[in-house]
Amino acid sequence: MTDLEKQLGFLREIDRLKSIVRQSPLLDRSRKENSAEHSWHLAMYALILSQYASGVVNPNRVIQMLLLHDIVEIDVGDFPIHGGSSSQVQAELESQAAVRLFGMLPDTQRDEFLGLWQEFENAGSDDARFAKALDRFQPLLINVFTDGGTWTESGVSLEQVFARYGPAIKTGAPALWAICERWVTEHFAR
Repeated sequence: MTDLEKQLGFLREIDRLKSIVRQSPLLDRSRKENSAEHSWHLAMYALILSQYASGVVNPNRVIQMLLLHDIVEIDVGDFPIHGGSSSQVQAELESQAAVRLFGMLPDTQRDEFLGLWQEFENAGSDDARFAKALDRFQPLLINVFTDGGTWTESGVSLEQVFARYGPAIKTGAPALWAICERWVTEHFAR
């Protein structure tokens, strides 16, 4: 199989990400977003908000991580942030999916993309910490601006929101966490 055939096969395979439905609704509440939309939206967040990263980041690397980070959901589905699933089991399943999916590519791209995915998962750089912060920030924003969204559906408390979203956002984008604290506190005060 040629490199081009491998690349085209991978691109056909990742089309399946469009069918992975997440728990978060669109802001207009007309339906739930899919994982491809989530990844695209996060890439836009990185493009627009990179000045708020806690360290010096390369927005292009952050965008790459965000476009790649949920591809594993093609094999394992979406694990909702408040779903109560085992993080160790999730990590193992996602790692296997990453090896399979990125393994469809030519060796150089496989290694590059798998490396970016692992860097994101391990929050091993300023780029990855900022990407992780955005991955928490976007659903928090959605929940706040949909009157509680999945928080209401799952009976999530103020303390749970702070514990689940706070560390990643605070580490990767403290300025974004400052606005999140205000939004979340105001939301739960209603």
